[in-house]
Amino acid sequence: MEILKFSAEKSVRLDVFLTEKTDKTRSAIKKLTDDGKILINGKPALKAGVNLKVGDEITVEIPDAVKLSTEAENIPIDIIYQDKDIAVINKPQGLTVHTGNGVHGSTLVNALLYHLDSLSGINGVLRPGIVHRIDKDTSGLLVVAKNDKAHLSLSKQIKDKTCGRIYLALVDGKMKSDGGTVDTFIGRSQKNRTMMAVTSDGRRAITHYEVVKRYSAYTLCRFKLETGRTHQIRVHCKHLGHPIVGDPVYNNKKDKFGLKGQLLHATKLELTHPTTGERMSFEAPLPDYFENVLKILK
Repeated sequence: MEILKFSAEKSVRLDVFLTEKTDKTRSAIKKLTDDGKILINGKPALKAGVNLKVGDEITVEIPDAVKLSTEAENIPIDIIYQDKDIAVINKPQGLTVHTGNGVHGSTLVNALLYHLDSLSGINGVLRPGIVHRIDKDTSGLLVVAKNDKAHLSLSKQIKDKTCGRIYLALVDGKMKSDGGTVDTFIGRSQKNRTMMAVTSDGRRAITHYEVVKRYSAYTLCRFKLETGRTHQIRVHCKHLGHPIVGDPVYNNKKDKFGLKGQLLHATKLELTHPTTGERMSFEAPLPDYFENVLKILK
C-alpha cells in the first residue's frame, strides 16, 4: 500500500487536482473515493467532484496491485545483454511492456518470464523485473532487473538521473533551433483524459534535444530524458509544434508512410551495473521501418 499526501494550492475539483498530481485517471480517482481511500483534512471525501479549498490537505491511499496470474509466453524478444543481475532488451514496436488498461497477456513481461531464469519481485506479479517502461509503439532499449537488489539500484539511478536514456525521433516540420531544453509540467489532458499534455501544475518534465539531420519537411532529432513522465517526448514534441511522425495520439497529420506507430526509438542506454559498479553503455540501431522512411526522404 502506498500513501500520497498533497496540499491544495488553489480552488479546484478533487478529481482534477489528483489527475494532475498523480498518474491516475478520473475514473480511478472516483473508485478510490467511493472506496473511502481519499481523505480531505482527515475525513473521507464525499465525492470525486468535490471542490477543494486552498490549504486543504489531501491523503490518498493507493492499494497494492491485485495479484493476477501472469503466465510465461514464448514471444521472441531481442535480449542484447544479460547476466545474473540485469537484462537489456531491444523492445520491438507493438509490444506492450506489462499488463494493465485492458491488456492481460502477450506483453514483454510474459516474454521475460519465458526467456529469463529470474526477475525481481519488487513490482509484484503484474510487473516483475520492470524498472522503467517505454510505450507500446515506441521501440528500443530498456533494462530489466533480475533480482531485488538490482531493481533498487536501477530505480535509484533513474531517480537520481544517472541512468542515461537517449532516443531518436523523426518529427514533422523544420526545427527552428539546432537544440534546446523543454522544461514544463505534464499532466492529464483536460480535453481527453487518456492523453497527457503540458499543464500548469502537473509533474515536472525535462527533455533535452538536438537536431541530427534536416529534411525538406521533417527533422531527425536526438532526445535525452532528464525525467521520465508518461509520453514525455511525444508530448514535448507536440508542445514544440513538431509532433512525431506516425504518432496516432499526438499528431493530427495523416500518416504518409503506412506506419504502425510513432517513429520514436530508444537508441542508447547508459547505467551503472548494480553489482560490479561498472559503467555500461548499450546501443540499438534504428528498426528497418524507421530506416526505410529516412531512405525515402533522402
